[in-house]
Amino acid sequence: MTLARDHQIDTGTSTVLADVVDGVGVITLNRPERRNALHAEMYQAVPRLLERFAADDDIGCVLITGAGDAFCAGGDVRDGGSAKDVPAGNRDEQIAARAAILADNARMVTLLHDMPKVTIAALPGAAVGAGMGIALSTDLRIAARSARLIPGWSKLAFSGDFGGAWLLTHLVGPSKALELLIADTAIDAGTAERLGLFNRVIDDADLPASARAWAAEIAAGPTAAFAGTKANVLDAMRLSLGEALLPESERMVRSALTQEHRDAVKAWLASAAKKARS
Repeated sequence: MTLARDHQIDTGTSTVLADVVDGVGVITLNRPERRNALHAEMYQAVPRLLERFAADDDIGCVLITGAGDAFCAGGDVRDGGSAKDVPAGNRDEQIAARAAILADNARMVTLLHDMPKVTIAALPGAAVGAGMGIALSTDLRIAARSARLIPGWSKLAFSGDFGGAWLLTHLVGPSKALELLIADTAIDAGTAERLGLFNRVIDDADLPASARAWAAEIAAGPTAAFAGTKANVLDAMRLSLGEALLPESERMVRSALTQEHRDAVKAWLASAAKKARS
């Protein structure tokens, strides 16, 4: 992979920042004064960036984070959320219309979860409600010690959105997920790490550099092979072992035909020869 040249990206909104550094596409939710609560402009800008990064062969990893000392405070309840611009009609029609808007707003979580690139969330602080859903939709999560996951929905008598229940269930199992969602208490970084919700916990001051370094390490690796590995893991969540073996085998064969595989074998042979001579 030829790494993309470092550059800033015009996102079309000040609420989302983006840049490409060391082959990593970085998205920053940028409303620190509102703890990066979701804004209408984010619902368009973030998916647009994710689609762009997914299609760019020079980008090997995608990192999403928040400005300031929070990751994302979830939907901005004071901003009205998805209740605006709903056509008039009967109750069922209004529910269906609002649900369609909310599901479209949440499209960023499916893009983060399903894209072939490895995705990472870097949490400088709390991820609440939809913000927790965004964080959990990534493949990997690195968090500051002060970071917390807060379901947040129950306190407002909401049932949940942005894939929060689906993602939490797949990560910790149905019983634990239901307990956490109903209790609606903050999950601190240490507990989140023990539950497998955080992969790495870092001192607050070191988080930005550590997150970018981890993403750059992945971006510099055999990204086509990583895409196949991610597909294998996603298949493991929905297919039986017997059903998963054929697509897994096809990906293995395809990876054996890539230049990155040939380069890796050459490097391995050179390393083995050097060890044999020493």
